[in-house]
Amino acid sequence: MRTLTYLIASTLDGVITSPDNDNPDFFLFDGPHAGPQQREYPEMVPTHLRSLLGLEDTPNRHFDTVLQGRGSYEIGLTAGHTNAYRHLRSIVFSTTMTQSPDPSVELRTDPLQTVRELKQETGAGIWLCGGGRLAATLRPEIDEIVLKLHPIVAGDGVRLFDGHFAPQQYELTDHVVYDNGVMTLTYAR
Repeated sequence: MRTLTYLIASTLDGVITSPDNDNPDFFLFDGPHAGPQQREYPEMVPTHLRSLLGLEDTPNRHFDTVLQGRGSYEIGLTAGHTNAYRHLRSIVFSTTMTQSPDPSVELRTDPLQTVRELKQETGAGIWLCGGGRLAATLRPEIDEIVLKLHPIVAGDGVRLFDGHFAPQQYELTDHVVYDNGVMTLTYAR
């Protein structure tokens, strides 16, 4: 069975982007953490940046599908990228978008049903890219959280999980600490 992994960058206070859902540019692709994270998860690098980072011919390692909420998807769309992850099957969840701006981007309305169907298919893992409301909706189906934790406090913004209070226990299965204070923490349910 395929697994759903929430691979996301976060601040110490659990913020994944600004209150206006802007491009989370405080999580830059530089520093001692960038190379190792890109080598481990080349899928997370948007298609238009892969050649700039020497990753254009790098095969996907963990995922063949990416899931995004409308807000996360629109970050790339606003920057002129109708599909920021052309190297993956792209699914965007929205109840307000009626037509996909790109034929390679699937629009869906029911995240839980879609993920349960995807998990029954053959293939590699499923990457939940963002956002916070979608992550909260999909919490019952998230098998793994890979948190790229940055030593930043944002104060306000879109939260890692933007939903109701319902504690779930995860087990730390791996961790890497970089010289700049960034940590990659891997948790399994």
